[in-house]
Amino acid sequence: MFFQYFMAVETNPSHLSIAGLHSRPMSESLFIPDTSDKKIRYENLIPQLRSLFHGEKNMIANCANGVAAIHQTFQFHWTGCYFVEGNELVLGPFQGPIACTRIGYGKGVCGTAWKNQTTVVVENVDEFPGHIACSALSKSEIVVPLKNNLGEVIGVLDIDSVDLAAFDETDRWYLEQIAELLTYVS
Repeated sequence: MFFQYFMAVETNPSHLSIAGLHSRPMSESLFIPDTSDKKIRYENLIPQLRSLFHGEKNMIANCANGVAAIHQTFQFHWTGCYFVEGNELVLGPFQGPIACTRIGYGKGVCGTAWKNQTTVVVENVDEFPGHIACSALSKSEIVVPLKNNLGEVIGVLDIDSVDLAAFDETDRWYLEQIAELLTYVS
């Protein structure tokens, strides 16, 4: 129902901005079933992200909305993106408490995911060698590389939880799909 409504609103040219240009209406709410089954939550979130990102050409805008949607859906401690700038990852859009601003190549969980160009799932951050503690409340973490259309890492999606072992293969599978959506510019 939401998707049909959103697509109908999105294609209606009567929606104009104040300047008289066509604007893209957007939903102010996500429609995620109230369930503890994270697979169901991801399967409801992803089509809404596709719809939200449709036609938006700015990756930072998509990352900002994507991060907010993930954070709202799962109530993680911290959800955000870092982007490659030289030999560092630089903080991008995020939700949660203040964060580390820069992370070196190969440093911490984020830098390791960048260096290895693969998703890193950490059940207990205190046991990860070289973990960078941006928040003492974080207990587990997942970091998914963001890649451009050439397969080069251009950033990472970083999510922290206050619970140990909060992330598993289900999260990896769906967050890797979301990472592709974040970097795809339509």
